[in-house]
Amino acid sequence: MFIDFFLALKKHKVPCSLRELLDLIAVLKKGVIFANVDDFYNLAKIVMVKDEIHYDKYDRAFAEYFQGIEQIDIFDKLLPEDWLRKEFEKHLSDEEKEKLKSLGGLDQLMKALKERLEEQKKRHAGGSKWVGTGGTSPFGAYGYNPEGIRVGQDKNRNNSAVKVWDKREFKNFDQDRELGSRNIKLALKKLRKFARTGASEKLDINTTIHATAKNGGMLDVHMEPIRHNAVKVLMFFDIGGSMDEYIKTCEELFSAAHSEFKHLEFFYFHNCVYEKVWRDNQRRRSETVDIEEIIRTFGSDYKVIFVGDATMGPYEITYPGGSVEHWNEKPGADHMNRLTSHFSKIAWLNPQPEAQWSYYHSIGLINELIDNKMFPLTVDGIGRAIKAIS
Repeated sequence: MFIDFFLALKKHKVPCSLRELLDLIAVLKKGVIFANVDDFYNLAKIVMVKDEIHYDKYDRAFAEYFQGIEQIDIFDKLLPEDWLRKEFEKHLSDEEKEKLKSLGGLDQLMKALKERLEEQKKRHAGGSKWVGTGGTSPFGAYGYNPEGIRVGQDKNRNNSAVKVWDKREFKNFDQDRELGSRNIKLALKKLRKFARTGASEKLDINTTIHATAKNGGMLDVHMEPIRHNAVKVLMFFDIGGSMDEYIKTCEELFSAAHSEFKHLEFFYFHNCVYEKVWRDNQRRRSETVDIEEIIRTFGSDYKVIFVGDATMGPYEITYPGGSVEHWNEKPGADHMNRLTSHFSKIAWLNPQPEAQWSYYHSIGLINELIDNKMFPLTVDGIGRAIKAIS
């Protein structure tokens, strides 16, 4: 069984190995769970999935492999009425039987159920009339109605969720899906590193206990430095022109980066980086920052991320005066080279679909200037970029 389940995970591209499978079998042998598919779902996810980004793939694989569990398809053929009646009576409490009287008794309810089944031709979820799951109809499963008939559900599920692997509430973590602040944060977390810096301000409990015991019970206090996020990030955002259609995506990236990194500095540019960039787009003409000042201010240990579609005329990169907004005495390539010479960890995130990059000569030029470290602005692309500058 577990071999087939493992192969189902591999089919849906969940990155797991035989090591995880053996760990899962070992945990099950310990009796951590028993005969409960919901518990197995949660346990297997903990053991087999190492990254939240693959939760949706796991849910799809689980739903495919365990399809049919806890379900009775009552639409292929009508269930015998005498069987249904016995099942209903067996599960009804005295209080529930009293409530049935408001619908005219069990006979009336059985008649209504039969009529609904004859009218309904397919499975239904939610709602207040049809036989299905998750609704308020008197007939079905995984929903709620105080005067209802439970069909295809083993026990009371009120106060608990519908099967999570059907619900697929983690689908936004899929790397092929549209970006959002949550999964951008997930990708950016891979860049976070911590270092012990600063004064000794935190009690080192384990060392204190060990030292006190060795000291015959005399208190020997030891302190340790507080952990700080040691990653420093510098971001340059291309704005205006062809980047207007990617505003929402860039805003989400900007928001996610702000919440993930304590040491974050950001600047704006248009098309290509020239001699000046700016922090405030409303004051881009009056308050600018020289590239040379950025090099003097920020150390080479900063990780640099450019965000832009790199779509422009090639002359904007290779010729003096190529800028469409001002006269640049030096080509944009010269200023990019100044940055890449100072900062060794540089990546470029391009919101334009990667399949279209080859259509633009300018994208190839920019990619060459940054040592071929341009990546698509997707969850997977961010992950690859983070790996390249880590």
